Amino acid sequence: MYADLHIKRDVYDTEEHQMLRETVRDYVNQHVLPYREEWEEQSCCSREAWLKAGELGLLNISSSEKYGGGGLDFSFSALLIEEMSKMGPDSPGISMHSDIVAPYIEQYGTEEQKMHYLPKMASGELIGSLGMTEPSTGSDLQAIKTNAVDKGDYWLLNGSKTFITIGYSSDFTLVACKTRPGTEKEGVSLLLVDASLDGFTKGKPFKKLGLKTSDTCELFFEDVKVPKNRLLGQEGMGFIMMMTELPRERLTIALQAIGSAEGAIEEVIKYTSQRTAFKQPIAGFQNTQFKVTEAAMKLQLNQCFVDKCTQLLQEHKLTAEQASIAKCTSTDMQFEVLDQCLQLHGGYGFMWEYQICRMFADSRVSRIYGGTNEIMKVMVSRKLFNDYYAELKAKRKARKMAMSN
Repeated sequence: MYADLHIKRDVYDTEEHQMLRETVRDYVNQHVLPYREEWEEQSCCSREAWLKAGELGLLNISSSEKYGGGGLDFSFSALLIEEMSKMGPDSPGISMHSDIVAPYIEQYGTEEQKMHYLPKMASGELIGSLGMTEPSTGSDLQAIKTNAVDKGDYWLLNGSKTFITIGYSSDFTLVACKTRPGTEKEGVSLLLVDASLDGFTKGKPFKKLGLKTSDTCELFFEDVKVPKNRLLGQEGMGFIMMMTELPRERLTIALQAIGSAEGAIEEVIKYTSQRTAFKQPIAGFQNTQFKVTEAAMKLQLNQCFVDKCTQLLQEHKLTAEQASIAKCTSTDMQFEVLDQCLQLHGGYGFMWEYQICRMFADSRVSRIYGGTNEIMKVMVSRKLFNDYYAELKAKRKARKMAMSN
């Protein structure tokens, strides 16, 4: 079996991890996969799927038990993300809700904000989304135009966001905006904006290449009066908060890529072992064996690094550069592996009813969202060259001091 080739993954090595794995599989098989075609037509999954996930303890599993969460370390979130991706479904958007939005609130929110949002997020009664990207602004978060003016009793919010994952389903959105528009330092801040507020509207879910059951839409804010107590953290500190939390978001994308690639390899082994050509299984040809082996090798090399990043995140040591490497390399690997696995399915790989076709379409966005892979390379190269020039400058300074003495 392919599983026998795996290096032992200590990060998921407890009985509790295995119990979670089984719970996730049962949940997907019973409450997600049977409704996939219906959700694809709607471009949105059902509220019942969220509530069931909450009932099973699959939401906010890394949040504190005080706020309704599971009180578990990040390795349990990582396992859930991988297992969901391995099985194929892109809904509900648990990783966005539980591992991106919830940590912002738990890390920077007031006690009132935590008690208001987190318990209902854990139960599935409230769904949270993150509003960063704008129609004219992608990876450059400092260029956002959405703004909120201090009106004394409230913030007056205007602007728009786009490509917002689970934005259509969400009950509130954590919105990045400028709270000092027109000044030298315009101040990026984060506001918790409830969908029920007047002036907050949503566009229809986009029709996408992949991730068809997970809604993505535009959000519009026209003179939305956001209560002053919905400012998350300190005013003007939003950019720093986002830069602090982005490594976790990028690691979740890397984990999705690992799970997706592993699921694709298992699919292609199953298919090529059953499908015959020239009176033998396709898996009997050396080309097939080599292609699948190459895919497995690439997966496990990336798996080792992502496991290390998961451990570093738990120890609060994961750097932005390490997360960027994990996101970039694992999603590149994911696309290569899924492309090869689809190729080995032949014409059936191009048919939507085959799992590999859906997985291939879903994988394409991995190199785009969470910061494009090109931006990941910019971040890593900046660190490499800045460190080099800093070291060179220090050596020159030391040499000059030695000569003067």
